[in-house]
Amino acid sequence: MIELLHYLPIGSTFICILFMVALTIRAKKRDWPPHLNWWIIGVFFYGLGTLLESIITINGNTLALNRWWYWAGAILGGYPLATGSVYLLHKRIVANILTGLSLTVVIVATVAVFMTPLIAENLNTAKPSGNVIEWTWIRMLTPVINLYAAFFLIGGAIQSSLHFFENPAMRQRAYGTALIALGALLPGIGGSMAKAGYVEALYLGEFLGIILIWWGYELCTRDPKPFQNPISKPDPEIEQELGSEAE
Repeated sequence: MIELLHYLPIGSTFICILFMVALTIRAKKRDWPPHLNWWIIGVFFYGLGTLLESIITINGNTLALNRWWYWAGAILGGYPLATGSVYLLHKRIVANILTGLSLTVVIVATVAVFMTPLIAENLNTAKPSGNVIEWTWIRMLTPVINLYAAFFLIGGAIQSSLHFFENPAMRQRAYGTALIALGALLPGIGGSMAKAGYVEALYLGEFLGIILIWWGYELCTRDPKPFQNPISKPDPEIEQELGSEAE
């Protein structure tokens, strides 16, 4: 059973590809709004991480693969998706400031990940691990990035769900945003277990997570009711982009 879980990233990657296509089609129809652009980037890196896991499962792990996996997963796993939520739920000026500040940390972490020496004796040839990173201080930056991502992606989705649930006419969006919150939470839980050596929990969390996120997204976009921002009134141009989320 454990060995079968190692092949889950292949399915996760396939789902990410299909989800990216759906997001790209929608973004093109809406003249490429920033929140959808960031979600496309987010699903791309989500899929890149699971693709690297798939390659590691099939062909075995290497130091280079492990480095790229750590960057795609630990640094960029949820950040772009959270940034998309920031642009969806906040005024453009606020979103620009938050993105500028947070992106600085992401860039520093990215440079560090590709510059740090790797500890070859810590490499597990069957599955990826953050233990190969020699500059251990990098692993103190990842919680900062991931907490930021969790606050705006999971927190924003939970707040939206509670807000929408108060209105019986918006229940479909309430369920959709609740699924997005749960889907975004599962990879984080799996990632915490992976640090303890149970990378299979990460694979399962990623697989179920991307399914729930896409399911929640579809519930929200297929709701015929006009979008009502639960946090702040967005700029008029964003309101025009959103309108009724159903096509």
